Amino acid sequence: MKPFVFTRIQYNSGDWDTDQRMPSNVLNSLVEYTTIPIDEKEKIIFLTDKNLFRSPFCYLSGHKLVEFTVAERANLKKYVENGGFLFVDDCNHDIDGLFAKSFEQEMGIIFGQKALKKIPNTHEIYTNFFKFEGPPTTSFELNGWGDDLVHDYLKAIEVNGRIGLLYSNKDYGCEWDYDFRNKRWLAEDNTKFSVNIINYALTL
Repeated sequence: MKPFVFTRIQYNSGDWDTDQRMPSNVLNSLVEYTTIPIDEKEKIIFLTDKNLFRSPFCYLSGHKLVEFTVAERANLKKYVENGGFLFVDDCNHDIDGLFAKSFEQEMGIIFGQKALKKIPNTHEIYTNFFKFEGPPTTSFELNGWGDDLVHDYLKAIEVNGRIGLLYSNKDYGCEWDYDFRNKRWLAEDNTKFSVNIINYALTL
């Protein structure tokens, strides 16, 4: 089995380079809880790069306006529809924020207006490793930032009955962005849901 590589997508608009310590925490969790071999170094790849298709899991995030180029749209669509798994996280944790509105508009352009849908909290992604009753709440939702709402759902684009793109307004990237050595002080490891996400992506 090839080592798992945490692949971050770089795109031309907005700010793609968020939550820089987060990947090391996620990789630490994979080592701690699973037997999945990992590559310790995060990989950053342009959305238009043909090598995108070598990565079964990719991460995309930002705060600002998202406006993909024609080439970016084409490669994103091809990646998702041909077995790739893209996890997209809104760093604004706000369904009315600039990233959320512009990203969802882009998904409508690329996949059609009804492609991005809420997934039920009984979806297997919540129980395929650790057990959750739905998407875990983040501290950013609870402290009144963003739209002052706790989002009790995630959205996804499914291809042939499987999630090809998972979309979150919950700001998991910021929630998991800290020095991994501090994880031991947490009452509950807040990165456990990332293990479910990656485990799902790797069993597509």
